[in-house]
Amino acid sequence: MTTLADPVPGGRPGDVERAGALAAELSGRGVRGVVLAYVDTAGVCRVKTVPTGKLPAAAEWGVGMSPVFDTFLAHDSIVTTDVLGSPDGDLRLYPDLDALVALAAQPGWAWAPVDRITQEGERHPGCSRTFLRRLVADAERRLGITFRASVEVEWSLGLDSARDGAFVPAVEGPAYGATRQVGLSDYLAELLEAFAQQGVEVDQLHPEYAPGQFEISVGALDPVGAADRSVLVRQTVRAVSARHGLRASFSPAVTGQGVGNGGHLHLSAWRDGGNLHSGGRGPYGMTADAEAFTAGVLARLPALCAVTAPSPASYLRLRPSQWAGVFTAWGRETREAALRVVTGSEGHRDRAANLEVKPVDLAANPYLALGCVIAAGLDGIASSARLPAETTGDPVRLGAAEAAARGVRRLPESLAEAVEEFRKDELLRGTLGPVLADAVIAVRRGEIEAARGLDDDRVAAAYRWVH
Repeated sequence: MTTLADPVPGGRPGDVERAGALAAELSGRGVRGVVLAYVDTAGVCRVKTVPTGKLPAAAEWGVGMSPVFDTFLAHDSIVTTDVLGSPDGDLRLYPDLDALVALAAQPGWAWAPVDRITQEGERHPGCSRTFLRRLVADAERRLGITFRASVEVEWSLGLDSARDGAFVPAVEGPAYGATRQVGLSDYLAELLEAFAQQGVEVDQLHPEYAPGQFEISVGALDPVGAADRSVLVRQTVRAVSARHGLRASFSPAVTGQGVGNGGHLHLSAWRDGGNLHSGGRGPYGMTADAEAFTAGVLARLPALCAVTAPSPASYLRLRPSQWAGVFTAWGRETREAALRVVTGSEGHRDRAANLEVKPVDLAANPYLALGCVIAAGLDGIASSARLPAETTGDPVRLGAAEAAARGVRRLPESLAEAVEEFRKDELLRGTLGPVLADAVIAVRRGEIEAARGLDDDRVAAAYRWVH
């Protein structure tokens, strides 16, 4: 469970004492340093580290870091907004002690996500973790709705010995094939052991479709916890990969052609202990609120792409007939639809039913992605939205008239198109607030300029090892 309260200068009641006890425990286990991690607007995990003995000081007064990183591009160029991107100012990083964990694959290190506040003790309007925590807390307070979420993590595993940053698959074999599992048996077993030691519940770990590609599915948590877990999973995959002479890429596309890496979101809304996606009278057992939530997300998918598919490389992945979900369509267990309604097996639906959002990749900041998707769904509930007709099969096969009648249209085919949709969406921009919304637009436009003139192969190469 994640900490629900904002940090304050001097520490929340009991935090400093607790941090001292945790530091002593970690030191006794040989942990020498703590990684303080957050994700910037470009989807890059940025860190500072402190010696383990300084954890109480971090809990009391935070650790300094410039706000300029909110407008860093993926390759560390800096863009500006009216309030971000200058060399001025400082923020304080406060670790969430509830989420602190010793890193099994990095002996001597622990890890914790952070919230960022100003030196005056005010919330930083660019902190995506604080944004998500406050959004879900408000939904619970106003509507009595809580959420369970998880982020699928796909990665392409290459040989670290490959020259000039090339991608050479670490293992041969067919999609989902036993050959891949056997070939990297020790690697995969070490991953499972590391996750078990870190308290990460693994549901599935398997070879995926593309060359050298794998996927892990983990247990659902509250949205902030799910975003934290997504960041921790990637930290762990990178570390275990390095120990085996391998290199993991979570980029949406490691090559100019073929199937890329997704980061599908799974979400379910709950009230009074009941799953709103099961036991209702709507499509496939959805309650009216679950249907309205799904319809709200569907209606805003084009604008959401600026947050969920935020890299020029994202649009190498978002291609028809590759199970990426590139049309505004929904369907039960329809893997070509952007929204896949997952009912679960008979007898398990009250716990398993959820909504999968497919046009999402791991260049996305998971806190922003989950927050904006939830905001879109909550707007659907507020307007009592209803779903259009379900789409089965591949939406690309629909004729123009039928697609128009169903409201099925192609999602943005470029980051520029997605940014324009986002710019016009007052709800999403208003939910993020002007500082975060302007940062999203500025960073995306910066990435567009950085990739201008590059062909698909060069775009893939440029972002291959960033995420």
